[in-house]
Amino acid sequence: MERTYRQSTRVLGTAIFVLGVAMIVSTLVRGGGPLALGVVAGAAFVLLGAARVYLASREGSPRSRA
Repeated sequence: MERTYRQSTRVLGTAIFVLGVAMIVSTLVRGGGPLALGVVAGAAFVLLGAARVYLASREGSPRSRA
């Protein structure tokens, strides 16, 4: 069960990361600047997705010790 949970967390984190990259690219292609809402929100999605994948990939997480 734990393995399935971690794998689904990685998949969701990757999807969030890719969505963030798509938001940034789409905003820049449409003429948005570096502080446009799409870029800022996309950067937040990228960071959150990457953090989610990183934390799910760590071995010996507190959740597995409980």
